Amino acid sequence: MAGALWCVVEDDRKGMPKKVMAEALGEAARLGGPVEAVWLTDKADDAGLQQLGEWGATKVWLLQHEGLAPYRGEVWAPVVADLAAKETPKAILAPVTSRQREFMARLAARLGVGLAADSVALALEGDRLVATRPVYAGKLLSKVTWAKQPWLATLRPNVFRPAEVQAGRSAQVERPPVTLPAAQMKLVERREEVSTGLPELTEAEIVLSGGRGMKGPENYVILEELGGVVGAAVGASRAAVDAGWRPHRFQIGQTGRTISPKLYMGFGVSGAIQHLAGMRTSKVIVAVNKDPEAPIFKIADYGIVADLFEVVPEMTTEFKRLLEK
Repeated sequence: MAGALWCVVEDDRKGMPKKVMAEALGEAARLGGPVEAVWLTDKADDAGLQQLGEWGATKVWLLQHEGLAPYRGEVWAPVVADLAAKETPKAILAPVTSRQREFMARLAARLGVGLAADSVALALEGDRLVATRPVYAGKLLSKVTWAKQPWLATLRPNVFRPAEVQAGRSAQVERPPVTLPAAQMKLVERREEVSTGLPELTEAEIVLSGGRGMKGPENYVILEELGGVVGAAVGASRAAVDAGWRPHRFQIGQTGRTISPKLYMGFGVSGAIQHLAGMRTSKVIVAVNKDPEAPIFKIADYGIVADLFEVVPEMTTEFKRLLEK
């Protein structure tokens, strides 16, 4: 529909939208709708379509084709750009994920419009959309607007209020024909999905992060044990990732993942500016470090000056005791 607010679906690659879509759809509804979802996939589950409807989408543009998986930006961008040219949406929103960061930048270039990346607030001022986003590694907040439509923005997870579930509500499903451009890059021949059994970093309400103070990759098992008890994701600082202790997908910071959990706990994390840029919007910050002068204590709500190898096992034991009650 002309003038609609589109939300590009981030899915779990198994046919279901991720819970971060409830935040994107909820924010689109608060901006005044109509709210529509755009889903590019090789397989869509009926339950996933129902979920989008219950989160507030009035229509789902289901772009389904086997060539849309695995994700390739040079294939996705022209498909959505062609649909946007026909349907003229007012805005296109997406959550901040590794995939959507690249895709939305490509789409903005394709449409010749601006992109407000990593937005933490959106507001309509008259007939203009104004986005608030962090700059200078999160030290300042900048307000930006667009010269022309559609307005493109990516939304930081765990910042926007999720849509209230409307049980039983369904969305109209449109299945426009999909014409894929020729691929310009070689496909990955093999993909391995590795699961830690813990929540995904950008969607978790509790995040534990280990830094250089972890002393080695073998010691992250104590954070994973604590994470298993409290239902937390486990991340790492850039120093730990650069040392080869954790894969890059677990890196929190300016060149890694940006998170906004309800509770962030940093263990052996010094608090370099690069790392703070990725987690300083956390609701509550707890720091554990032997160095009382560590920069992270300046932004922490609670600080513990102690050896993390003594603190983490004590926390694990105490949380087990509390949660068993």
